[in-house]
Amino acid sequence: MGKNIIETVMGALVLAVAIVFVVTTFQSTTAGKVDGYALTMELADASGVLRGTDVRMAGVKVGTVVEQALDRQTFFANVGMEIDEAIKLPVDSKARVLPDGLLGGVYVNIEAGSSDETIPAGGVIADSRGPVNVVDLIGKAIFLAVDKAQEKK
Repeated sequence: MGKNIIETVMGALVLAVAIVFVVTTFQSTTAGKVDGYALTMELADASGVLRGTDVRMAGVKVGTVVEQALDRQTFFANVGMEIDEAIKLPVDSKARVLPDGLLGGVYVNIEAGSSDETIPAGGVIADSRGPVNVVDLIGKAIFLAVDKAQEKK
């Protein structure tokens, strides 16, 4: 009978830890749409950028990705974002898609420029870059190493 009580207590402890983990995870995320003005960025590759993806500046959430569409003339991805009304971005600001941890998630990072002129609502962030494809980088490094090894022979 004592063994059953220990198993029950251990099961309850594991369940409690799991519940605390889930609650902490949901409280620490900044999910949700930010009300603000619309901006767009064009990306050659928008892999991983989905509706609801965070838009951050200096690590602080300032917006959310609200839509994604393919421009049928340029074949670039147009990514629509909602940016907090209080944030007025200079026209020379840069947007980058960066990894958000090891599990493959991404976020849009905006680096504010220094111009006095700001991007109007509905405007485009001109300098924007998509995510770095790590698999391609590893492949290039391997082929470069093989080529150098063959040159030495």
